[in-house]
Amino acid sequence: MSVLGYMQKVGKALMVPVATLPAAAILMGVGYWMDPTGWGANSVFAAFLIKSGGAIIDVMPMLFAIGVAFGLSKDKNGSAALAGFISFTVVTTLLSPAVVAQLENIPLDQVPAAFGKINNQFVGIIVGIISAEIYNKYSTVELPKALAFFSGKRLVPILTSIAGMALSFVLLYVWPAIFDALIAFGTQLQSMGAVGAGLFGFFNRLMLTVGMHHALYPVFWFDVVGINDIPNFLGGAQSIANGTGIPGQTGMYQAGFFPIMMFGLPGAALAIYHCAEKRNKAAVFSIMLAAAMASFFTGITEPLEFSFMFLAPWLYLIHAILTGLSLFIAASMEWMAGFGFSAGLVDFVLSSQNPLAVKWYMLIPQGLVFFVLYYTIFRFAIKKFNFLTPGRGEDMNKDEQEENITEVTKAYIEAIGGADNIVEVDNCITRLRLTVKDSALADSAKLKALGAAGVVPMGKGGLQVIIGLGKVDKVAAEMKAILNA
Repeated sequence: MSVLGYMQKVGKALMVPVATLPAAAILMGVGYWMDPTGWGANSVFAAFLIKSGGAIIDVMPMLFAIGVAFGLSKDKNGSAALAGFISFTVVTTLLSPAVVAQLENIPLDQVPAAFGKINNQFVGIIVGIISAEIYNKYSTVELPKALAFFSGKRLVPILTSIAGMALSFVLLYVWPAIFDALIAFGTQLQSMGAVGAGLFGFFNRLMLTVGMHHALYPVFWFDVVGINDIPNFLGGAQSIANGTGIPGQTGMYQAGFFPIMMFGLPGAALAIYHCAEKRNKAAVFSIMLAAAMASFFTGITEPLEFSFMFLAPWLYLIHAILTGLSLFIAASMEWMAGFGFSAGLVDFVLSSQNPLAVKWYMLIPQGLVFFVLYYTIFRFAIKKFNFLTPGRGEDMNKDEQEENITEVTKAYIEAIGGADNIVEVDNCITRLRLTVKDSALADSAKLKALGAAGVVPMGKGGLQVIIGLGKVDKVAAEMKAILNA
């Protein structure tokens, strides 16, 4: 598998721990809503909710180790998650300041500051990757009869413990240099202020085209280079008290997404509908309405973005630029809101009572402006350059028989190059993520004729086929069943 293809798998695995954030956001959001002035001091139940959500935030590095190990494991087995937990515990214990002082025989106050930050998501991700690879390679190993009890999955925790010790030895000498470099990088980004936020927004959307946005956002949203924007924002009053939350600054890598997801993209959806051919308007309306509502209420944008990402890539570039502009404006004006899942209405309402939510209501008029911008630019560009967005250049009303998912999947397999070309099948919310022997064997024209919105080779050994929300799960499950039969 190519490096890019493997990074795709890591990106998808990161969604396992990230999926725990909505729970923290809801608990803390409701808690702050109930007690917006005391932040738990005036209400026992509000404090109960805030502390419950905080408990999830506090163990995010460990959740990354567990979630990535589980997400990358070949059969999504709990033993892999346990291995990630064990290895993370070994590393963070051996590299804690007190133990480092003992190992190096130095006073505690001379221990490099890097080891005070060893419990972070970056280390959690590394541990999760190593643990998953050990699980995938050794979970089926059979030992001699005398050691048979420790064969297979029971061998994995032993090996990950040893791996944790080896990683600790390496990090004992490497981590201080890495930490200093990351701090310098983070400091540079933070020194760019609103411009840095805008650049993050631009590249976040641009990298979605190859699914690599998951590799970018931890730098800004979590404690990789000291920014830690989401946990710091969700920490609210506690973050303000300990100095990690600064009103008007904390949330700058989140706030600008709200005008885009709640207003801008729905504006694009309306433009696409208005530009559709008359015979297709009814069909396009239903598609765009569902996609726009998902974006507005939950911040899930992929169904809408994928509707024009490959059909009109220049429009998607405009979308990425406007996203960067939105984050720049929100950060410049210090209009702050945050999220635990994504920048939709639900998170917007829940975050509004957070003490770090500064002039959050101004994101609404900003959003209305971006609704007009998206609608105007998209409609002009589609008409001017004849972009074939949904409903243009095709007849969407042809009578179609209900698809036989088995036959459709067999056709996909053939178009990908046959069963012999497919090594591994996985999927995310909208796309098949395939490990293949040779991506050049895939027939893009056939795949698109079957309904794929796009085909993205990931080097020689990786291939992504964008099928769409809902259908991709069925195709992936059926493909696994056919290949394993």
